[in-house]
Amino acid sequence: MDRTERFYKIELLLRSRGCVSFAALQAELGVSPATLKRDLQYLRDRLSAPITYDAAHNGYRFAAAKADAGDAPRHELPGLWFSENEIHALLTMHQLLAGLDDDGVLARHLQPLMEKLQGMLGTDAGAARELMRRVKVIGTARRRVPSRHFELLGSALLQRRRLRLSYFKRSDRSTSEREVSPQRLVNYRSTWYLDAWCHASDALRRFALDAVRDAALLDTKAKHVALRDLEAQLDAGYGIYGGGGSKVKWATLVFSAEAAQWVANEEWHPQQRARWLDAAPGHPPGAGRYELQVPYSDPTELAMDILRHGDSVVVTGDKALVALIGQRLRSAAARYAG
Repeated sequence: MDRTERFYKIELLLRSRGCVSFAALQAELGVSPATLKRDLQYLRDRLSAPITYDAAHNGYRFAAAKADAGDAPRHELPGLWFSENEIHALLTMHQLLAGLDDDGVLARHLQPLMEKLQGMLGTDAGAARELMRRVKVIGTARRRVPSRHFELLGSALLQRRRLRLSYFKRSDRSTSEREVSPQRLVNYRSTWYLDAWCHASDALRRFALDAVRDAALLDTKAKHVALRDLEAQLDAGYGIYGGGGSKVKWATLVFSAEAAQWVANEEWHPQQRARWLDAAPGHPPGAGRYELQVPYSDPTELAMDILRHGDSVVVTGDKALVALIGQRLRSAAARYAG
């Protein structure tokens, strides 16, 4: 534990315990008596920490604020200050982030910070590690992204520079060269995407990072696209294929009472509209069928999510979407026909 970490640890101990003996401070910090004396003196003289010795309780504490001090803020060390609960929250957040991190790219860069936070907790670091083990993120159908691409694309995004991508297009299984201006990284359903201005098509496009075969950072400054324009074009429709300049339509889905128990607690789209049906005498609120309306432009992902509910959902109104779902169901049923 370096000196800065010891300063924060001393502050944390005094704030959390009120009065702490010299022996207890020394044991928590793992330093010699001379080092601890120097640390306490430095905190008092150089950082204006109001640390006093309480002879009655044989320990050190923060002096009480003077009666005429008004609403003066309490003493804080310079730089970032975290309480014990905030440190635990940050360590837990790191564990959640690690669940999205394929090759440990993010975790590797954050690890020094995590070690400092654990160092600030001192002997409580074991409890922090136990807390992190109690938080588990299970990713399903995750498509892995090579760390070299993730770091390069992230760097280009922050530096506002263009990229040259060699990109594999799954629809026709072809590979093309693209020059793009990165705008945003998106993690959706355990998979990373890059929202970028494609200079070949002169439009916003969304690229799956696992389909990037090669990437190179260019010296050219990236084209800027306002965030509101980015959201309007790429986030307007349902799922990761939404938007893209296509006309947005609305799908109306009616779920059975059994399926509604789960679907009513789900957000399919930020702009969705929903209501309970069968709200008649004898039907308690929230016990009937559930109608969900969502905007979409490309039906690909919406159709997949509708199909996973089987016969517990019916699409109404949209003839094209109804025909698509019907055709998919008939095709699936034919594969299982005796």
